[in-house]
Amino acid sequence: MTDPQEYDVTAGMPRRSLFLGAAAAALAAGLPALATRPASAATTAGRTPKVLVIGLDGAMLNRIKDAGAANLNALMAGGLTAASSLYAAPMAGTSSGPGWSTIATGVWPDKHNVRDNNFTAPAFAAYPDFLTRIETAAPALATYVVASWAPIANTIYSSRVDTRVATPDAEYDTGTTSRAVARLRDGNPDAVFVQLDNVDHAGHASGAASQAYLDAIRGVDAQVGQLVAAVRGRASYGQEDWLIMITADHGHTDTGGHGGSTWSERQTFVIANGGGLPAGSVRHDVRMVDLAPTAIAHLGIAIDPAWNLDGSPIGGLVPDAFDALRPQLTGPVDETGIAAGTVGFTHTPPSGWSIDNSAMGTGGVTEWRGWAFTTDEFWTKTQRDQYRELNVRSRNVFAVADSDEWADKTFKGTYDSTLVSPEYPVAGLGTVPVSFTTYYQQEGSQTAQVLAVWDGGTPVVVKSYGAETNGRQVLALAVPPGASRLRLRFRYTGSNNWYWVLDDVRVG
Repeated sequence: MTDPQEYDVTAGMPRRSLFLGAAAAALAAGLPALATRPASAATTAGRTPKVLVIGLDGAMLNRIKDAGAANLNALMAGGLTAASSLYAAPMAGTSSGPGWSTIATGVWPDKHNVRDNNFTAPAFAAYPDFLTRIETAAPALATYVVASWAPIANTIYSSRVDTRVATPDAEYDTGTTSRAVARLRDGNPDAVFVQLDNVDHAGHASGAASQAYLDAIRGVDAQVGQLVAAVRGRASYGQEDWLIMITADHGHTDTGGHGGSTWSERQTFVIANGGGLPAGSVRHDVRMVDLAPTAIAHLGIAIDPAWNLDGSPIGGLVPDAFDALRPQLTGPVDETGIAAGTVGFTHTPPSGWSIDNSAMGTGGVTEWRGWAFTTDEFWTKTQRDQYRELNVRSRNVFAVADSDEWADKTFKGTYDSTLVSPEYPVAGLGTVPVSFTTYYQQEGSQTAQVLAVWDGGTPVVVKSYGAETNGRQVLALAVPPGASRLRLRFRYTGSNNWYWVLDDVRVG
């Protein structure tokens, strides 16, 4: 584009006056500025919550560290850092359209339906961006988006947002930064999204392994420093509780480019500073879909379960029993495509859990002989483009029964393995909720069953899978009269078929 387009929902049409928002307009007319906001812990404590999200297109966390990016490193040292990975086709390509849509909406591409950069049939009406949700819940809050890549401001973020700016090409990241700095310094925004593009440009031109890519990271790091300085230099900063989050839409190959399913193309990250997050913390269970709900919650707006978000506020994430296994994960044994330093998998279950392999065949690939506990990095590197990359809803360490990969080495018999839960007290309950995250791929003669065992009795099938399933499952189990204990059994059978993933099993 040749000229910035700014949209103000108070007028319903493009505006040229860059910083005349609803509050400024009210003041100019001699009217009181809008000041109503929802109650939150921060406002109760006397500090006003505000959010700044900065997107660094195509930036990779490992190269940020290589570049010695002082401002980003300072944000990490003072807050939280989490690596996060992406999907791949057929869910979506690792490109900007799906990436920024996922960050904005808090749901994965199979919900928001942006599969590439064409935005053919986005489901933004059902899954709007987080600034739109903020405007809907609290219209008095001031929202602002400015982006070097025009579709972010023009398409992903809706006209409900108070101000949307697509920076003209001639100004590029310099103009995006100066506009955002002015708004943060001179205005009174409550929620801001800024996208900077030059790291992606350097990645395409020279590759992620190049000096030019590192130089581009140092360039945007300086711009991030300007944005942070604008926030912290505000006259009212001492009365404000700013949450600053940094992320990226995708990674890059060493030689340049993205869109495919390699591990480097699937890389993104979350840096979060402020909002009570502990300094210097590193987490493995934070995903890019968590930014939107974290921003919304920080402003004191309740997350409605009806929104059907995939993300959760970072402060509310609770590790499950499988996550505790991360320190004992080991490197590859039979898998040859996984680097020796890459952890991990283990067959040792967490406390209270067990694996019944009494009917399991012999031989096969060691890592996948019966239920195993693993990570996205390890499991997806066993074989690309067999849909393992679609396991986006698992976090940190998860359980997988993979008869397809097990059969890649000489074996006898069939795959028949059962993951057994601890016993849960259910005395006095009429029904008990059982929930878990699952990703199941069906091929050939395989079975996947959830069985309930009441007081040590005969297992009863309560759920079976026979088609692809990817999401959170909730079962309401009727408790038999007089029953006091429940144990769950997850049985998977097959032979050179596909797989079943389980994570975050909760009972009660």
